[in-house]
Amino acid sequence: MRTTLTLDDDVTKQLERLQKARSESFKAIVNEVMRAGLIALQTQKDAAPAAKPYETPSFSVGKARLASLDDIAEVLALGEGEDFR
Repeated sequence: MRTTLTLDDDVTKQLERLQKARSESFKAIVNEVMRAGLIALQTQKDAAPAAKPYETPSFSVGKARLASLDDIAEVLALGEGEDFR
């Protein structure tokens, strides 16, 4: 398959170093590195245990002191400690 990739400069330099060290074509080096990377990623995914989702502990805070917060005067009076009832 033919495709066009845009490689970061640091990746290109590393691939070119491998190419010179092994005297292989750029295409062969890229394919080898891609295969090794895909295998490594798959191995990590298979080896990683499934993380248990975090659950926030819960507890009861009791019955609400006000049934509705629609009456702002009542809410403020309760919050300020006024005994208006």
